[in-house]
This record gives sequence, structure tokens and C-alpha cells, in this order.
Amino acid sequence: MMEMNYLYKELYSRYGAVLRARKCFLYTKKGVRVTDLFQENGKAILGWGGHKSFTQFKNIMNRGILGSFLTEYENRIQKAVCDLLDSKRVVYLFKSKQSALKAALSLSPADTSFWRPWNPGGDNWHEKSVVIVVPPFPWAEEIYIVAALPEIVEIADAAGKEPIISEKISAPFLVGATRSIYDIIAESSLRTETDWFKYDSVLCKYWVRKGPYLFPKMKEQEYEKFVIHCLDCSILISPFYNTPSIVPFGADVGVFTKLKNNPFNFEDVL
Repeated sequence: MMEMNYLYKELYSRYGAVLRARKCFLYTKKGVRVTDLFQENGKAILGWGGHKSFTQFKNIMNRGILGSFLTEYENRIQKAVCDLLDSKRVVYLFKSKQSALKAALSLSPADTSFWRPWNPGGDNWHEKSVVIVVPPFPWAEEIYIVAALPEIVEIADAAGKEPIISEKISAPFLVGATRSIYDIIAESSLRTETDWFKYDSVLCKYWVRKGPYLFPKMKEQEYEKFVIHCLDCSILISPFYNTPSIVPFGADVGVFTKLKNNPFNFEDVL
């Protein structure tokens, strides 16, 4: 299985360091603009740079609120998650997927879901017992939010289960993540099927598209070669076979000309 670090090393070896990132594009030292369909594992689905979330991030940094002490921002991110899921939630914060998933499954092994914007499977998040949310804040580090219905937490407490303890997240990161949640709420009605299907003539040869998400058609053993082939065509896609790539919102269809003129040949469609 390809690793993310390997993908970025391959990007660097072809095009040099990334000097700037805007919207769905990475601008490299060799003057090549790479179209980003990986989008930092979906955290950059709203685009790279230029967000109010970064302005607020910098404001908190400038105020020096960088320590491990409690701030008012833990409560604010809880409110944002409740608004996102349209339901009252008890929220726990984690720095890794493993820790978050362990906590979530301890509360509800049968009804835990990962939140995804423009989810092709529906949007009835308010009905889910436990939802794991990764805010769309394009940052290398990650924050995983376990959002549980209060009654689920009450049942766990009554059963004598070990209490879940949130991990400490820096205040600037919390503020940026909180703002990004409100940004995705505001953006949710502005992106529709019309914005995604216009790329189908090229992309659907290689992927099954569900909303903005692209699931590979080729066999898993062929996928790594396809990732490198796309990179040679100035397209960065998900290095993980089971993690979908994302339609590059707002890009011109012409960004896929190299791929169209230099098709990847794979054996069988799944």
C-alpha cells in the first residue's frame, strides 16, 4: 500500500517543492501547477488557503494562547459540531484516528459513522449515535472529533464504562477548525451535482463518482501505478485505494487534458 510520504516524495522529485497552494491547485518550484484531487485526505475540500479560518488561527496565535491550559474554544467547537450534525452532542477531541475510533466504538460499536460533506449515502447525521468528524481545515496535523448523543454517553456512564478523556488541542487549531465547520455549513448548499458531473467524460473512465467523491475502478494491485501515472499528468490523487479522491471544484476541465491524451490502461473493471 502506498504511503502519503511516498506520494509527496514523488511529487517533489518531479516538480520540486510546493511554493504555494490555492483552491485545488499546488504551485511548484519548477513552474508546474498540479491539480489536487487528494486535498490532504479531504481536509482541503474547501480549497487551500485564503479562508477566514486562517485569519482567526493567526489572531489566536498573536494573542499568545498557545499553552496547555483550558480556553473558551473547547465549548465553541462543541457548538459548531452540534450545528453541523443538527443535534445536541457530547464532544471529545483526539489527535489520531485510532484514538478517536477506539473511543467512539466504546460508546456505540453498532452505530458509529464518519462524517463526510456532501455524503453520497445521505445526510441523516442527527440520527447517528456517534459521529466522528474531521473538520475541513487544511492543516498537516489532524483533529478527530467524536460527537455522541447525550443519551449514549449516559448509558455508558450507567454501565460503569471508563470515562473518555479528550486530548489537548491547541487553541489556534481549535479556532481554525471551528471556523472551517461553519464554512462547510455555509458552503453545503452551494455545491451540487452540476459542479461535479462536468468532469465525468474523463474521470468516469477510471473512477465511479458518488457526489464529489471518486472511487477507483481498477483492481487494487494496479492502483499504485495509476497514482504515479496521474502524477506524471500533473494530477495528485489519493494514495490510498480505499480513500476516495475528490473532484476539483472550480477547476477547468482542461486540467485533465494530459490524462485524456495519455490514458492509463488497466486490466479489468471491478
